[in-house]
Amino acid sequence: MRRFDLVLPSSLEDCLKILAEHGGRAKLLAGGTDLLPQMKNGALHPALVVDLSGIARVRQVQNGNGLRIGAAVTARELEVSPALRGAYLAIAESAAMVGSLQVRNLATVGGNLCNAAPSADMAPPLVALEAQAVIAGPGGERRVPVADFFTGVRTTVLAPNELLVELVVPAPGAHCGGQYLRHTPRRELDIAVVGVASQLTMAAGRCTKARIALASVAPTPIRATAVARGPGGDARGHRARGRAGDRGGQAHRRPARLHRVPQAPGPRPHPSHAHDRARPRERLIRRQIPWPSTS
Repeated sequence: MRRFDLVLPSSLEDCLKILAEHGGRAKLLAGGTDLLPQMKNGALHPALVVDLSGIARVRQVQNGNGLRIGAAVTARELEVSPALRGAYLAIAESAAMVGSLQVRNLATVGGNLCNAAPSADMAPPLVALEAQAVIAGPGGERRVPVADFFTGVRTTVLAPNELLVELVVPAPGAHCGGQYLRHTPRRELDIAVVGVASQLTMAAGRCTKARIALASVAPTPIRATAVARGPGGDARGHRARGRAGDRGGQAHRRPARLHRVPQAPGPRPHPSHAHDRARPRERLIRRQIPWPSTS
């Protein structure tokens, strides 16, 4: 690893001044579980590392009129936070799937998003919940839907002099719930072959709104819009669920180009698991998305 300077700003304003001065030569450090391995492997050579641990705003979780999650909140904090129960449970479930317990004590939601791996577990629930990313820069703050935050593999809308501050999740409303599920060759410490986040709103035994987001099937997390249009009606209708599963596969076979999607670095499945990867999207959408039942 090459030598670098380390700074610890105590406020968001100080951090932005540092980024404005150093631009692309600086890298932000929250948990370091992605940044430090890339520096050790020679993939990144920042002249300056900016430690965010002294900025209070990026380390807070607030549940009032909606949910606010600081970018430097750890996966473990989200996994066990009482604020992430009920309608926000899918966020906690996705956080619980990030690496090992040791990794989750360091890894942050902002790092998981800004690293922009196609397999990022915490992205789909935030997309399904229609969360917005609050970004600070020289011109002030701006909001970008998390669905639009990613521009490609390991690329986002962030400029070199900008910082992801927090994530704002609107209040889902009554009778709303969600879940995050993923398919991996191994049970633990593996990268998702496909991840599915669902967020449903029910009324009088009928699904009135469905939002479904997918990971690892395209260069960026994507919304399964055809599925979201499909499940309205009797929530117990098995034929409706089957049709929704078919649409889920069809909607994203075309744009996803699965055979072209670059994979995030990390443990790779053994070839003997090839049969496990066959049509994972259809299996998950058909069999595992938690369509509510009134029975």
